[in-house]
Formats: sequence, structure tokens, C-alpha cells
Amino acid sequence: MKFGKAKRIFVVDDDAFMRESLKDYLTRDVAHQISVFSTGEECLKHIVEKPDIVILDYFLNSQSKEAATGMEILQAIKKHYPKIPVIMLSSQERYAVAMQTIQKGAEQYVVKDKTAFEKIASMVQELN
Repeated sequence: MKFGKAKRIFVVDDDAFMRESLKDYLTRDVAHQISVFSTGEECLKHIVEKPDIVILDYFLNSQSKEAATGMEILQAIKKHYPKIPVIMLSSQERYAVAMQTIQKGAEQYVVKDKTAFEKIASMVQELN
């Protein structure tokens, strides 16, 4: 069975369990090359590697005043690498928040629920 072409994926989330769970899920059927980052700053240091897709936590570093938020990282990626697709991942279910991320350049907005990993895997597979 063909599951799609392997891609280079960045997963950026300050929750270690979420990062590793998503990495495990995405590599079950396809040997994607996945890099995980706990901060947006780490991701931006490596963005020159031009991943095929970035999966980015909306509430990234929400407990730290010094670290960049998910929205700030989204804007930085889109400013310097506008062609890199970004999927925002969040527990936030407000429509206005989802629309704001799309307007700022996110390809998709996925709510962290029991179907989130399936949705993300499907989106990754659809990329050419």
C-alpha cells in the first residue's frame, strides 16, 4: 500500500508529549524526516533547511514572556519563507482565532482533539 512521499516536517510545540506523539503518529506509515522543537526560536534557527511543512502550536510558550508566541513564529516564517506551509495546532476552538491564523498565512488550523493527528497526517499526505 502506498502512503505518500516522505517529507521533511518541523513540529514545534512546548509540550514534549504532544511533540513526540505527533512525531510517532506521522512516521507510522511513512518515513517522514521529522525535527521537533520546543520553542519557536529553535525552529527559526533551522528554518533555512526549508522543511516541506511546519506544524506549529498556537499557544507556544504562553507561560514565558521572553519567548515568541506561535503567532509571532508564524509571521516570521511567512515573512522570510512564504512558500513553507504552516499548520497551526491549538486547543483553542474559537473561530476568530482560527481565522486570524489563516489571515496571517497558516494553511490550516487544527484543533487538538481526538482526530487532530489524523487530520494533520491527511494534510501532510496531500502536499506535493
